[in-house]
Amino acid sequence: MARKAIHGQRSPGMTMGESRLARIILDSLSAHVAILDENGFILETNRAWKAFAEENRIGIRPDTLNVNYLEICDSASGDSTEASSSVAQGIRDVIAGRMEEFVMDYPCHSPRERRWFYMRVTRAAGPGPVRIVVSHENITALKLAEERLRRSEQDLWQEKQKLEESNTALRVLLRQREVDQREMEDDVLDNMRRMVLPVLERMARLPLPARARPLVASLEARLGDLTRPFLRRLSAAQAVLTPQEIEVAALIREGRSSKEIADQLNLSLATINFHRRNLRQKLNLRNTRTNLQTFLMGLSD
Repeated sequence: MARKAIHGQRSPGMTMGESRLARIILDSLSAHVAILDENGFILETNRAWKAFAEENRIGIRPDTLNVNYLEICDSASGDSTEASSSVAQGIRDVIAGRMEEFVMDYPCHSPRERRWFYMRVTRAAGPGPVRIVVSHENITALKLAEERLRRSEQDLWQEKQKLEESNTALRVLLRQREVDQREMEDDVLDNMRRMVLPVLERMARLPLPARARPLVASLEARLGDLTRPFLRRLSAAQAVLTPQEIEVAALIREGRSSKEIADQLNLSLATINFHRRNLRQKLNLRNTRTNLQTFLMGLSD
């Protein structure tokens, strides 16, 4: 059943100038636009619609006037059957007033390129017979951008997974390193307790010269410290303490006076007092009433 095209005709009440303006506006749209009647026949198409039909060689006149759009959708076959059926039902729902608007985006690939379109079906406003406006807007650029975004998100997710796996492996290695280090320390300390300290204890019972006895006692105390937390706690400050300051700190902790420390290390009393001041400053004890020996002894608790 054919319908007379309205191409070049004016709607009732529309002046020639208004009709020409409507045509100019319709042809200026980038969307491919067709006007259907209440039975689905194409009454009018715009320039973009015709250009698309010519470019894709659809097999009928490019303006497709008097072609029934619903019949084309109903007769579709192959991969487009389901989408065409949805389009036909959507147009019928808009014609019947069951739906104000039907929208859908769909692929329409050609042998040369991938393409996507956004379809919109609405009723034309105003009095008079039912007129349906069908428009197809090319949204290929948007779809390709969405694809790139999805790929980027997937790549980012994969990189995140790799990073998490690397972090997990690193944590495992660090934990194992800590375990190995503790085992090594335990072995060294155990050997020291079993092999070195007993020798020092026997030396301490020997008749040593008076000057040698403090040295043996100091050596015994130092080795004992290695089996206790003192030097480990003090190691936090070793980055700022000099080797001689560490030596002085160990003797202060043993309860040695400044003079005794000076004699044992062959240093002047002024040098020992200088080291004491530096120790208080570096251990954050300056301007406090905390006793330096008490503080150092507390490191072994």
